Amino acid sequence: MERSEELNKDLNPFTPLVGIRIPDHAFMQDLAQMFGGPLALTSANLSSQASSLNVKEFQDLWPQLSLVVDGGPIGDGQSPECRLGSTVVDLSVPGKFGIIRPGCALENTTAVLQQKYGLLPSHGSCF
Repeated sequence: MERSEELNKDLNPFTPLVGIRIPDHAFMQDLAQMFGGPLALTSANLSSQASSLNVKEFQDLWPQLSLVVDGGPIGDGQSPECRLGSTVVDLSVPGKFGIIRPGCALENTTAVLQQKYGLLPSHGSCF
């Protein structure tokens, strides 16, 4: 989505867009609720690598991190869909959506965007 003026300009400095993650994980939902505002987080893997499903899988990155919180495993740990990472959607065009990365929630996400919100897929979307 388009960034607001209030958002720290050091987050995604080379684009006017910002990503908003909506986790389907009770621990992350509780953590966000406790903070009462946005959290600036990154994925627990290097770009283009498979998504981590538990903290031990990104142990090699721990020395570079300020904090590691173990909120439990993500998904069942067995199904390949768990490793696809987040579905990333571009909502910067009113009335339309574009799929930037299909991810593990592609079908559910596109169904909600189309059926509940009446959005149409945009041209150039990988959907």
